[in-house]
Amino acid sequence: MKVIDKNSASFEEIKHTDENGLEFWYARELMPVLQYSNWQNFEKIIKKAKISCENSDISVFEHFIDVNKLSKRANNAEVEINDYKLTRYACYLIAQNGDSRKKVIALAQTYFAVQTRKQEISESEYRLLTEDEKRFYQRDLTRKGNYSLNQTAKNAGVKNFDKFHNAGYKGLYNGETADDIAKRKGLRYREDILDNMCSEELAANLFRITQTESRLKRDKIDTEKRACDTHNKIGKIVRKAIKEAGRNYARRFANAKEKFKATRKGKH
Repeated sequence: MKVIDKNSASFEEIKHTDENGLEFWYARELMPVLQYSNWQNFEKIIKKAKISCENSDISVFEHFIDVNKLSKRANNAEVEINDYKLTRYACYLIAQNGDSRKKVIALAQTYFAVQTRKQEISESEYRLLTEDEKRFYQRDLTRKGNYSLNQTAKNAGVKNFDKFHNAGYKGLYNGETADDIAKRKGLRYREDILDNMCSEELAANLFRITQTESRLKRDKIDTEKRACDTHNKIGKIVRKAIKEAGRNYARRFANAKEKFKATRKGKH
């Protein structure tokens, strides 16, 4: 019989997933699992974890997201309380800064560290994956990359996200918008184009996403127009790099829909 650690199960039970498929935990729910009964004391640990994050030159905002909630009191009155949406990395830092005398803290350190490693994969391991497995792996990375890019773009002043993302697509796809790409691939209304790309095309888009986010931060972009121009420029740079690597971009990616269908068909 498989034995499941009680605390590990608790960490999983309080895990949430947002609309982009990204995992997160609420600090208020994590607090009792880590055997803290007082929010003020637990928030001190969170502040230490945020300092550790900042000292590592990692964005605190992306890992510790402030949220407000309504909480009912004994007389049914509702009061607003503050909380945090935490990434797996944020939870790991909290555990690292927690009371080391508690057994559950050590368990939390191991759990969040090990689970984070499970989401990673080495280059040699990646080469052994099938095309379908590579596609799913790259799709997951791209989904997370888009979420992070959206947060950075928001900080840069972007409000029209369709315009912002189309700027990047136009750069990478020689003037094509998301709708143009969907039509070329023969997709149905509202069918996600990222779900209909081969692993290589997803990797190209992931490179566009990560490089755009890096440039927005590095150049301290603070207007929507500059953010869109930057995204478009990075898209063109990635397109040019692919061409210079000796790849016929249009021919390799135009049939991504057919590649997607072929891999799916092979699984049934």
